Amino acid sequence: MKRTGSVILAAGDGKRMGSAKPKVLCEVLFRPMIGWVADCCNAAGIEQNCVVLGNGADFVRPFLPFNFEAVLQQERLGTGHAASMARDFIREGDFDHVAVLCGDAPFITPDLLQEALTLHREQGNGVTVITARVADPTGYGRIRREGNRLAAIVEQADADEETLRIDEINAGAYWFRKDFLLRFFDAMGNDNAQGEYYLTDCVQAAARLGETAGAWLSPTADVALGANTRKGLALLNSIARERVLDKLMDAGVSIPFPDGIVVGDQVEIGPDTVLLPGTIILGKVTIGSGCEIGPNSHITDSVIGDGCRVISSYIDQSTIEENVKIGPMSNVRPNCHIKSGAKIGDFVEIKNSVIGSKTAVAHLTYVGDSDVGDRCNFGCGTVTVNYDGAKKYRTTIGNNVFVGCNTNLIAPVTMGDRSYSAAGTTVTQDVPPGALVIGRSRQKVIEGWTETSGKTK
Repeated sequence: MKRTGSVILAAGDGKRMGSAKPKVLCEVLFRPMIGWVADCCNAAGIEQNCVVLGNGADFVRPFLPFNFEAVLQQERLGTGHAASMARDFIREGDFDHVAVLCGDAPFITPDLLQEALTLHREQGNGVTVITARVADPTGYGRIRREGNRLAAIVEQADADEETLRIDEINAGAYWFRKDFLLRFFDAMGNDNAQGEYYLTDCVQAAARLGETAGAWLSPTADVALGANTRKGLALLNSIARERVLDKLMDAGVSIPFPDGIVVGDQVEIGPDTVLLPGTIILGKVTIGSGCEIGPNSHITDSVIGDGCRVISSYIDQSTIEENVKIGPMSNVRPNCHIKSGAKIGDFVEIKNSVIGSKTAVAHLTYVGDSDVGDRCNFGCGTVTVNYDGAKKYRTTIGNNVFVGCNTNLIAPVTMGDRSYSAAGTTVTQDVPPGALVIGRSRQKVIEGWTETSGKTK
């Protein structure tokens, strides 16, 4: 894919979606459609990329990869006009061939782009259109062939009865030889009922300019799918979800009840892992082999080792080593590292912390901004008090430490190796290794208080 570029058309608004944001930010598997297309270009090895944005440019820019340029289309005058907004990018780019793609057609893949480019180069085409066969071609431009040559793209409104029976349609993705695309921009016109400049006119322009136009037929019809409405977007989500689950099951992941399970397309899961109902896994997640995830667990942008169990819990932007049990009802917040064999029990919250190997934080505990050693035990109700209202501080706990129930650790504070805290203790100073800390008032019993205080009924 060396010496290639891409132009992604993404200037559409979200009015038909009922959204104040551009259409390309509508999500498929909780990821904007423009992200699917941009990541495809990067994965395919396309070296230089440009996105054509409209009035919602400021919304879209944060979602673009760092190696993508952006240009603006102030007026929406057709797909040809949109592509021509990238004229300077194309002219100055150090590439020979350029893909023109739709930012709201998320199912283009690196393999499809590479195979279409191979045909494009072998045939020496000025333009190669990516096509698909669909069961219902209504509304799509039909592909009319003459042998191996693409004769025309005929729009639905202009098609006769014979052309309407054609089931091969324009998928809206193209490969152009750079010099031909620039010549086409100079030659294209808007002599049509809408007064717009159409990219599909490139086929007729190729014939006029002495170039050949080809068509590469995709093995899957999904490449043509886009969305203009929320119902259409729901269909894309359904297709994407089923495609990801099928791929995982083919790779040895057990999903006994697929309904209600959502897994993003960037997720990798090892064999013999079980996904249970209600589980949602999104972003760049890697899960090892032999795990049990769910029911009702939510994992984003994390790494989970082999043999883990995550039961009805949340994990976000964290690393979980092998044979860790989490949940039920636990929350592992960003920047956590849970080491092998640890146990994070019910109603536990961990934030920005390291939890050592074989350490147990069994229940009803908050550990924030802390570094915890190996083989520690946290009693119920423990809190690391990491915030004084102005700044946050860290707590350090050594190896083999026993933290008694309802202990408050007022950071910054350190408990040395093998130290103990008594139940109900508030720790405000460092505890030496092997020591017992007791930080509570002595119990006092006042007999007969109920009667003398007038509290009796």
